[in-house]
Amino acid sequence: MANILIVGCGAVGGQLAHNLAQQGHTVTGVKRNPRTNNADSAVRMVAADISQASTLTKIANDFDRLVFAVSTDGRTEASYKSVYQAGLDNVLAKFPNIPWLFVSSTSVYAQNQGEWVDEQAVAEPILLNSQLIRAAEQKITAANPSNIVVRFSGIYGSERRYLLDKAAQTPAIQQTPAYYTNRIHQDDCVGVLAFLLQQSLAGAVLEPCYLASDNDPAPLWEVMCWLAERQDCPPPVATPIEAHAVQNKRCVNRRLKALGYQFIYPSFRDGYGALMAK
Repeated sequence: MANILIVGCGAVGGQLAHNLAQQGHTVTGVKRNPRTNNADSAVRMVAADISQASTLTKIANDFDRLVFAVSTDGRTEASYKSVYQAGLDNVLAKFPNIPWLFVSSTSVYAQNQGEWVDEQAVAEPILLNSQLIRAAEQKITAANPSNIVVRFSGIYGSERRYLLDKAAQTPAIQQTPAYYTNRIHQDDCVGVLAFLLQQSLAGAVLEPCYLASDNDPAPLWEVMCWLAERQDCPPPVATPIEAHAVQNKRCVNRRLKALGYQFIYPSFRDGYGALMAK
């Protein structure tokens, strides 16, 4: 069993911490404001603000692996710089030699014409916040050849029901040409990170980057029609082509599956179907 540090214990990081502790690992979680009555006593929680280096001094430096899964407070430039510049630099300075798993995003791809993208595709984002994430990726990769970047597509789950709620409101959606979207269930986010940690600890030779998205990059029109039908709501309304569409791409998860990961929810039908069944 390993001694694992998880920096950022939000929805994904917190669930990962719980799962790893249940497996017998020693897990320490870092969160700015952890609950004082933490129900998961198997996870040692430390209150720290990674944008303030002084708050990290109380954390030991004897970990086998580190997972960086910090979320920003919002979509502002200041929030992204706080996490992906100041915060990242502080954590790197504190833990320079521990192999990392760095949670990133498929927003680092600027492709918007429905192209297929994988880990080898050009990642030159146009939006500033995505540029900050991409710069953080490059810094992580340069810091240690054992570090791994994991690019998640749109995350959904029990607390991330944006599309479900939107589908119930008869939204206007581009129908033709197809506007492709990509997603991954939160349980699979946790599953992918736990799987890569397991592989790393077992001594497997891993790639520096993995794209984590489900098997079904589907047109948004198709997704919203299916969700509306399953909720007994009117179908979406077809809208004219978006002239400045972003994030219209199709993500390929071939590298991750070749390593042996099996998705819990291979498509939006599986994942959203399970959510609605609850």
